[in-house]
Amino acid sequence: MLKMRKFLVLFLVMLLSFTLVACNGSSKTSSENSKSDPSTKVNENGEIDTSEFVTITMMTLGDKPTNGQLEKVMEQVNAKLKEKANAHLEIKWIEWADYMTKYNLTLASGEPVDLIITATDWLDAWGNAQKGAFMDITELLPTYAPQTWGEVSEENWEQTKYEDKIVMIPEDSYTQWVNHGFFYRTDWAKEFGITEPIKDFETLGEYFQGIVDNKPGVIPWDTPGTNVTTAWGYTTSYSDAIELPIATGVFPIYWAQSYDEAYNVMSPVFEDTFVDYAKLMKDWADKGYWRADVLNYKGDTRALFQAGKTGADQHHTETFSGLRTQMDLKQPGSEIDMFAWSDTRDNLISMSVTHGATAVGAHSENPERALMVYDLLRNDEEIYKLFNYGIEGVQYEIADGKRVRPEGYDETKDSFASNFWGGRVDKFEIPSSDKWEGVSEMYAEYDKIKKPYPYGRFVFDSTPVEAELAALSQVTAQMVPAIAFGKAGDPEKAVKDLRNRLEAAGYEKVLKEIQKQMDEYKKLVEGN
Repeated sequence: MLKMRKFLVLFLVMLLSFTLVACNGSSKTSSENSKSDPSTKVNENGEIDTSEFVTITMMTLGDKPTNGQLEKVMEQVNAKLKEKANAHLEIKWIEWADYMTKYNLTLASGEPVDLIITATDWLDAWGNAQKGAFMDITELLPTYAPQTWGEVSEENWEQTKYEDKIVMIPEDSYTQWVNHGFFYRTDWAKEFGITEPIKDFETLGEYFQGIVDNKPGVIPWDTPGTNVTTAWGYTTSYSDAIELPIATGVFPIYWAQSYDEAYNVMSPVFEDTFVDYAKLMKDWADKGYWRADVLNYKGDTRALFQAGKTGADQHHTETFSGLRTQMDLKQPGSEIDMFAWSDTRDNLISMSVTHGATAVGAHSENPERALMVYDLLRNDEEIYKLFNYGIEGVQYEIADGKRVRPEGYDETKDSFASNFWGGRVDKFEIPSSDKWEGVSEMYAEYDKIKKPYPYGRFVFDSTPVEAELAALSQVTAQMVPAIAFGKAGDPEKAVKDLRNRLEAAGYEKVLKEIQKQMDEYKKLVEGN
């Protein structure tokens, strides 16, 4: 009997020990799998415990400034962040050279980045969300970014969801237009007898010819051969097609037929419009509208434009608004205007609210505190102005309600940039004296013709066609630049060869997959 009791006691002790070990093991696994920052907790009174000091990293695009001003500004920013969130912010720069490859590799590496500047239309946000690069922040936002949570509309939050979970914060309270086109010298155009604003490629060609005939030593458009935006500019100008948010390298192959047929997938490459485009570019190349070695050229077109050494620059409306005032300084007496692709036939789609956005990295070790920092960057006026404009008295001063350069300001020594393109807001923006006042009139004209962005909730699942998309991107990189600059020989044959290569790379398979998913998206939209 005594032996039996000893056995039972020993058995109970062993059972209890096993249970404790199992519980502890379970608890550890739960903690390891949790994406909750153990240094940031909410107590019973709803107060957030930020007693542990943490460093937050933010990944952004751009070449890191080297003049020392970034460090000086961030010292002040971080003093404020320490006071308000007991956190320190460090910027991780992804430099422009081959930025997309570096950006995607960093996200795929599993590096524990906290905040990530992203975009659905130029930084492959959906593709990275699909690969698990971003954290689900649906439950965290109301507690740790309450002001942002309250100010973003329910409709806009819907456009940030992947698999019904919020994976990014939209830059939806900042007014901008980034529709592309050509900047040109109107004072020169008038010399050539072009007295009305340029609104089509034919008149732009007349302007370029005027430079060839009347401006010795000036190249009409002195651009690197990587800038093939004329391909989709021509498509926008001479068809009703609208671009789909699906990346295929240097040129977007897949478009919708039109805004009225926004769910019908096609490709302008297989339309007569693209042949017409190739013929025009061959004609322009033969007439010397860019340098003969354009495909190998890597010069700075904007600097050349400001120096009066080229007659055109190509970018978007926001860039143009600053360039207008810069030209007054660099080329006194000059006049410039912008031929936007949408000018020809009013083919203009509104920007997505996720053209700029901020995500929390899937491997972030401090997601709650990261959101607290974001909420301050976006909604604390003092921190916002420091992080976006720099130090008042060094980077800028206020005169008549506008930002102006302080006396003695030297761009090389005093400039500052944080490239925070994921959370700017109109409420704290200070108009710059460097920005052309007339841009508001351009915005008003665009607002008259713009059509709502139709793909805010469309997330393309590329899994079934990843290999084909990679092959298609390789084809566009190899062939489109030569067509875009008239260096591919006979234009009709060049387009035919491009079509054949695309078909061999899987064009039809991808088209069918996009159409299939677009049909499902149409049902979703029309069901609501």
